[in-house]
Amino acid sequence: MTWLRALKETARFGLTLERRRLEPLVALRGAAGLAITVGGALALFGPVVAVSSAFGAFQAAIATYQRSWRPRPVLALASGASLALSTFVGYLAGGSLPLFVLVLAAWTFAAGLAWALGTTVGVIAASNVAIMLVTITLPTSVATAAGHAAVIAVGGAVQALLVLLFPVRRWAAQRDALADALAAEADYARRLRHDPTASFDPQPLMVARSAAVVTPRQARRRPAELHGTRGVAERIRPVLASLADPAVGVPEEGPERDRCRELLAAAGRVLDAAAHAIRYGDPVRIPPDALATLKTPDTLKLLSGPPRRAAIRLAALLDDVVEETRGESDDEGPYRDRPPLARLLPGAVRRVRKELRRDSPVLRHALRVTAVVCAGYLLGAALPLGHGYWAPMTSVMVMRPDFSQTYARSVARFGGTLVGVGVATAVVQTADPGVWLSGALAVLCAFVMYLVMRTGYVAANVAISAYVVFLLGMAGQEAGQTVPERVLLTLLGGLLAMVSYALYPAWETPRLRNRLAEWLKADGRYVAAVFDHYAHPADRDSQDIRTALLDARDARIAWQDALARAVHEPVRSRGLTRAAAEGAEHALAQMGRSAMLLEAHLPEHGAVPVPAARSLATALRQDTERAAKAVRERRTPDWDRVRAALAEWEEVERGHPVLGSGAALLAEALDELTDALSGGRAPKG
Repeated sequence: MTWLRALKETARFGLTLERRRLEPLVALRGAAGLAITVGGALALFGPVVAVSSAFGAFQAAIATYQRSWRPRPVLALASGASLALSTFVGYLAGGSLPLFVLVLAAWTFAAGLAWALGTTVGVIAASNVAIMLVTITLPTSVATAAGHAAVIAVGGAVQALLVLLFPVRRWAAQRDALADALAAEADYARRLRHDPTASFDPQPLMVARSAAVVTPRQARRRPAELHGTRGVAERIRPVLASLADPAVGVPEEGPERDRCRELLAAAGRVLDAAAHAIRYGDPVRIPPDALATLKTPDTLKLLSGPPRRAAIRLAALLDDVVEETRGESDDEGPYRDRPPLARLLPGAVRRVRKELRRDSPVLRHALRVTAVVCAGYLLGAALPLGHGYWAPMTSVMVMRPDFSQTYARSVARFGGTLVGVGVATAVVQTADPGVWLSGALAVLCAFVMYLVMRTGYVAANVAISAYVVFLLGMAGQEAGQTVPERVLLTLLGGLLAMVSYALYPAWETPRLRNRLAEWLKADGRYVAAVFDHYAHPADRDSQDIRTALLDARDARIAWQDALARAVHEPVRSRGLTRAAAEGAEHALAQMGRSAMLLEAHLPEHGAVPVPAARSLATALRQDTERAAKAVRERRTPDWDRVRAALAEWEEVERGHPVLGSGAALLAEALDELTDALSGGRAPKG
């Protein structure tokens, strides 16, 4: 993609509004916390302290909107406390320009590295730097600065208290994650009716798995329908695939296929009903005709062999989903423990330390944002515009570790600033509001921002810009003097951010082959683990398969995320065309699918071992390691050991048709991968 086209695409993306479900009650709660904090500080301490408290409450409410499985009060308290510390440290160094620039550089570099710990931590850390640049200009002494830091922390505490006192949709994030996973499986069941080999994106299941990690206190309090439904949902997907696939399930045409379509449609309706009940906390209402289709005796009479077993298994699993959704299961089962924040510190240090290497996108982002923020602060101080902190504040808020988000947010920031500042300035100059009315208008803008912040960055920036104008007006700063300077400095900050990425990029495109190689290795381990179970059914449990499956899903999601970022980058791919990437992705998805179909029919512990499966598993492990290295080195992979092992499968296919069909699907996937990476055309579908 050329630079011109990349700029057009990122600009369009930054100005796009998304259709998202609005949450007015959550927005009202955040605005109420802001109003309580600002009103109390204004009545007790005056407008300047009220501005500091407003920033603390404002940022704490934003923290509760982040996609995190931590309790919302914890996020609000962490945001308020960290912002209070940032503000106080910044003020202590603010008397000396060289010292403050050093502190700003250290703080910004740490905020850049914080992206290694996840999006939520990265957003909070970047916001702390941005707000610190404003709040350090308000106090006049160390004691006053300590007071301002205290009211900032109080603002976070107020928001945390309101979340506890007025919860909106308890366990909403966990409910949505689990409901999305069930809805994705319902959609998968419907697609299988028309495309028996349809692919399935495992990301909703992985998100639901992350959401299921809880603290011991949460485990005692979480709703019954969130206990075991996800585990049952994980087992439904391979059963759906094995029932529909012509290789191991029903034939492509005939009465068995018609009955299969009826079963898949019924499964989709049951899963949709369970998803709706979990999302909104309503009683689950299963359509009677869907249950009748799943449990009719005619189904078992018509099907035989593996399809019959899959149909029986599907009906039993859907019964379990309904039972778990209704909270009728007495067995809460084990839960995955989420350690407290203090116990996460050593692991967080290790994750940050792993990013301290030259090719790390996170380290490059930290260096880039540090240089831009310091340069922007010095330029803002040198230019005769006043309020020079707007340039570095814009830069730190728009910069992200990847190209597309940085450029899109820069365009959206400037566009939102023009509209928000223009509207707020017109209101101030026309109505001349006093201190209290300015505070009320700032709270109203905050409410709008909380309401629309998930619909697009440009919409949120309109409200943020107006919010800051009203807030500064409440503190006594003349709006007419701040508007033109802020617009110019916002443009400067955005331009600095965009230029910095062009000069010191962290492109994802050159790393696509590494991502593909990691996915290939993970897929190979997953397939080998499944075949090992057939070779040693008495000696192995399915935990090794589960671990390998999760690794394969993580690698697939990492590849998809990298590919999505690379699409918008203005750089050429090195030996991996778009057609080759699509073909390789399809082949690896089919490779994982072959293992998933076999996993749906794993032998019991007392089953007869299949010795040929062991040699195939060993060959797979060896060849995938070599193939991954070949992918990185831009060579075509070969599968000599796997092909030799597959050549010995004639006897196995006669005695175990499911295993033979799975091996045949694996061979097709490997051939497709080889063709894609050697310049073959990408497959359709």
